[in-house]
Amino acid sequence: MRLRLIALGHQQPAWVDAAVNDYARRFPPEWPFELIELKPERRSGGRNAAQILALEAERIRSQLPRGGLTIALDERGESLTTRELAEQLQHFEREAAAAAFVIGSADGLDATFKSNAHFRLSLSKLTLPHGLARIVLVEQLYRALSLLSGHPYHRD
Repeated sequence: MRLRLIALGHQQPAWVDAAVNDYARRFPPEWPFELIELKPERRSGGRNAAQILALEAERIRSQLPRGGLTIALDERGESLTTRELAEQLQHFEREAAAAAFVIGSADGLDATFKSNAHFRLSLSKLTLPHGLARIVLVEQLYRALSLLSGHPYHRD
C-alpha cells in the first residue's frame, strides 16, 4: 500500500525535514511513503477562515491518490494506540492500494473535507506544532509497519 502525507505548510525547520526523511527512508518497499507539501493560502484579502480552508481543501483534493483512502488528522478524531494503528493500516490495505494522511494548515482542515474523509485520526489531545505533528505521524506509521512485520523496533 502506498502511503502519502499531504501537509499544508512549507519551509519547515531543518530538524523537521531531517526527522521525516529519516523515518521515510526506513519504510518497507511494499509500503512506499511520499510527502507532498502544499503552501497554505494567504491569510489576507478579506477572506474568513472557512473560505481559506475551502480553498486549501480544493488543492488537497487534487493531490489525493485516485481510488485511495483519505485520513484527516483532526484533534477530534479517533485516538489509537500503536497496535491499533497497525491494525487500522491492515484494514486500509484491504480497502485500497493507497492512503493519504492529511495535516491541515494553522486553522486546520475544512469541515466538509474532514466529514468526507474515510477516517479521522487524532495524534494527541495536545496541540502540536505542524512540524512535530509530521514527525509524530511518520514515526508512528513506521512503528506500526515495524510491528506488522515483526521487526523489534516496537516494544509494548
